[in-house]
Amino acid sequence: MRRKCMDTLIQWKRNPKRKPLVLQGGRQTGKTWLLREFGNRQYENTIYINLETDRPVAEYLSVPREAEEALLFLETFSHKPLLRDSTLLILDGLECVPEASALLPAIALDFPGYHVAAAERGTLGKYDSGDVDTLRLYPLDFEEFLWANKDYGLAKYIREHFSAQEPMGKKLHEKAMVQFYLYLAIGGMPEAICKYRKEKKLLMVPDAQQKLLALLQVDITSKAPETLARHCQNCWLSVTAQLSRANGKFQYRQVVKGGTAKIYQEPIRWLVGGEFVYRSSKVTGCSQETDNASFRLYLTDTGLSSCQAGIPSYTLLSGEESPKTRAVAETYLAQTFVQNGYTLYYWSSGNQAEVPFLLEKNHEYIAVDFRLNAHQKLRNLSRIEDSFSTKQKFLVSPEDFQSKELYRIIPLYAAFCID
Repeated sequence: MRRKCMDTLIQWKRNPKRKPLVLQGGRQTGKTWLLREFGNRQYENTIYINLETDRPVAEYLSVPREAEEALLFLETFSHKPLLRDSTLLILDGLECVPEASALLPAIALDFPGYHVAAAERGTLGKYDSGDVDTLRLYPLDFEEFLWANKDYGLAKYIREHFSAQEPMGKKLHEKAMVQFYLYLAIGGMPEAICKYRKEKKLLMVPDAQQKLLALLQVDITSKAPETLARHCQNCWLSVTAQLSRANGKFQYRQVVKGGTAKIYQEPIRWLVGGEFVYRSSKVTGCSQETDNASFRLYLTDTGLSSCQAGIPSYTLLSGEESPKTRAVAETYLAQTFVQNGYTLYYWSSGNQAEVPFLLEKNHEYIAVDFRLNAHQKLRNLSRIEDSFSTKQKFLVSPEDFQSKELYRIIPLYAAFCID
C-alpha cells in the first residue's frame, strides 16, 4: 500500500542533519510494515529489533547503556553490521521498554548521521525535538484508500477539482460517492483493507474489525494504569454511542450511572494520549477560549466506529441517514482533519447554532459543517461569521463542488483536500 508517510521517511533519510526518528501511532496502523518496507527499498541492510518479542534485547536495554555499548550489542544480536550510510536500525515496540527511548538522544549525540528509526504505539512518549525527529502514522485516509484500490486517477481528479472548485460531473461524482460509502464501511485500517482487496468482498471485513476492536480493548486494560483501566475501557466502549446522541457531547453520566468528571477526566486524557480516541473541545461565541467541560470523542477509524456501532455494511453502502451513520460520517471527518494536522474544536453560540468542526492550525481557523442529505437546510456557517473570524468555511455534503456567497460546498469524499 502506498502511504504518504513514505515520502516523509525518504526526506528524513536524505537530510544530513537527521536525528533518530520515532514513528508513533495506534495499534495496527502499519508502523512495522512501513519501516520495514522503507528499509527494504532505501537501504542495503536493515537491522530489525522487536522489543516486545526479542526478550534478550528488551532486558539489556531496560537499564541505562552507553550508545557505543548498546550498538555493539545490537550488532552482535542481529549478526549484521551497523554501517553509517547503508544500514537502517529499527527498534520496534519502543513502548514495551520505555528505558530504551533514552538511547535515541545518546545515539544522536555520539553517532550523528546514523540511520535509526523506532516505532512506538500511541503518542504517550514525549521527546525533545532537539533529540529526535517524530512522525505520526494514522489509518489510511480516503486518498490512500483510493490508492490502495488502484484508483489513482480518481484521487488525482478530486484534488484537481477541489483546487479549481469545478464540479466533477455526474459520472465521476457518483463513482467517488460509491467509494466514499465503501470507505465508511471498511475504514483505513490496513488489515481491513487487505481483507477487502483480496476478493473485493466485504463479508470478511467485520471479522477483521471485531478482532482489532478486541485487541484494542486488551491494550486498554493491560497498558492503562491499574487504577484507571476499567474506567478507560468503559469510556472507550461508549464513544460511538455517545456521538450518536442528539448533541454528540460526551457525558460522564452516560458511561455509567453516576459518572463524574472526577472519575473520568484522567482516563479520557490517557485514551487521547494513547491514540485510542480523538478529542474536540467546545469554543463558545466569539471567544477563542475552550470550554473543557464540553467535548466530543471520536474513535480513530471510521471502520472501527461503524463496527462498534453495529451498523451493517449495506446500510452504509446505501447512504442511508440515521443518528449512527451520521456519527460514523462525523468520525470520518474528525479522522481526516487530525491526519491533516488540525487541532479539533467545535463552535457553539449557545442554543441557537453549532458548527461541528472548527479547525485550528498555525493560529488560523477553518469552519466546517456537514450534512448527509443535500436537501437539509443549514445556516450555521453564516451565523459563525458574525462572532468568530475564520480563514475559510466549507459545507461538506453529498453534492458536487460548488460555491456559495459565504462558503464552499465540497463533496464528502473531498474532505482530505482541506489541508
